Amino acid sequence: MKHSQPVKIKYWLALVLLAMLLVIFILLGQWQLQRASERRAIQANIEHGQQLSTLLLQDDTPESEWREWRTVSVTGVWQPQFSVLLNRNHQGRPGYWLATPLLLGHAPHHKAVLVLRGWFERRIAPAPLPDFPLAAVTVTIQGQLLEHVPRLLELRSLSGEKQAQLPARLPLPGPDLPQVQNLELNNMEQASGLVFLPVVVRQMSGTEDGLTRDWATPPVDYHKNTAYAMQWFGFALIALLAMLFVGYRMARHGKSRSQHE
Repeated sequence: MKHSQPVKIKYWLALVLLAMLLVIFILLGQWQLQRASERRAIQANIEHGQQLSTLLLQDDTPESEWREWRTVSVTGVWQPQFSVLLNRNHQGRPGYWLATPLLLGHAPHHKAVLVLRGWFERRIAPAPLPDFPLAAVTVTIQGQLLEHVPRLLELRSLSGEKQAQLPARLPLPGPDLPQVQNLELNNMEQASGLVFLPVVVRQMSGTEDGLTRDWATPPVDYHKNTAYAMQWFGFALIALLAMLFVGYRMARHGKSRSQHE
């Protein structure tokens, strides 16, 4: 009687542990299926936007025409004094995206659109940043429409300080450009005094300026997430079979003990 009690506890502990693993594996499988569904939606959105005809983007273009990933043609005047650098890696190399407003007419009656002009590699101090001169003339560029500036996870330093934020007023005194991790259009409006369209243009063509425009698209390999989900559900099935086996052994042990009493 005393010997059978620890055995019974062992079986119950095994059942509880396997039940916890079963629930965890099922939840992980469902999470991967959700990620696969999200990536399928992203892929469908990209394909739909890219299939649309080129849009002439102006400050009075109806919002119904603003479809993300759609090719747009934009005419305006660069505002380089309000340029901002965003910390971004490209193919494993540290560097910056250069973001510059493009004014779609003459202020204050016209709006601006923020353009991600391209990427350049970070220079090792004390080497200066490259200069990207822009003439104050009307230009036309081709690009893709985005809903916002793609974000990166902002990490706090060991001292608890956040990454560099956009200054309250632009432009900065001197030749330096502000460097930030992420950029919001409302912050750009407050700092520059410009009124922006609530979209962003990722430049695909333009003058030869030394910037790299080999833009990456969001990951849409949903097949990988589906495969991971099947693996987690497979582990859940193994845990379920193990529970049935432990339950069977537990029942056999109880039956054997009853026969000896």
